[in-house]
Amino acid sequence: MRAADNSLHSLVDKWLGLELANPVRVMRFGHTPANRRRYALVATRRPTGMLSMFFFRHDNGGWCVFPPAEASPAMRFAALCMPQSCDCNG
Repeated sequence: MRAADNSLHSLVDKWLGLELANPVRVMRFGHTPANRRRYALVATRRPTGMLSMFFFRHDNGGWCVFPPAEASPAMRFAALCMPQSCDCNG
């Protein structure tokens, strides 16, 4: 999916709808404390009350309603066995 397909504006329109009578407002915009990921809290008034949603920016530049996955720890074999310090021939 292209980043333009999941821009913040297009996702707000998709999830909250575009109603001129009830404008959508960005209530908060910043970085998460844990991993400094960009987020936006967007809200609009509905007949049933206030509706708010969080949107999170991903590494591809697009926005989603779920936060990006945390990078899991990884280990590379090359980092463990350097040619000058390891006899790989037995």
